[in-house]
Amino acid sequence: MQKDARITNKELAAEVGLAPSTCHARVQRLEGEGIVRGFHADVDPAALGIGLQAIVSVQLTGNPKRRLDAFLAHVSSLDEVVHVYQVAGRNDLLLHVCVHDVQHMRELVMNQLSSRPEAQQIESAIVYEHTRAECLPDLNPDESVIGR
Repeated sequence: MQKDARITNKELAAEVGLAPSTCHARVQRLEGEGIVRGFHADVDPAALGIGLQAIVSVQLTGNPKRRLDAFLAHVSSLDEVVHVYQVAGRNDLLLHVCVHDVQHMRELVMNQLSSRPEAQQIESAIVYEHTRAECLPDLNPDESVIGR
């Protein structure tokens, strides 16, 4: 299902060697337990007016724990911020942002990020190209959630 979210129940059942009714019940259970969290479409960013993507690293001021909630609430409200990663190391957060162009990026960083009292340092790295794995690795092959 990770490789093809549009696979039919009949095709999936044949692939994993189950009866269609059993397969359907397992998929419903995986959804109900929150293991399968959704089905997604891979959309061309340019079709949505996205001409530039970037990773923005953020260092928070003072005690990051106290500042984190306020900053996270703010960036979560921004349409341009599509992923937020809380990380260890020099930076506290990495933000994946999508914007129209360089001017839009400048406005986002200057007006929405750098101006925040929680932000100590902001650095941006433009994404030239993005690829992702077709699916997450199953690191629990002996305890596969699909087989139970």
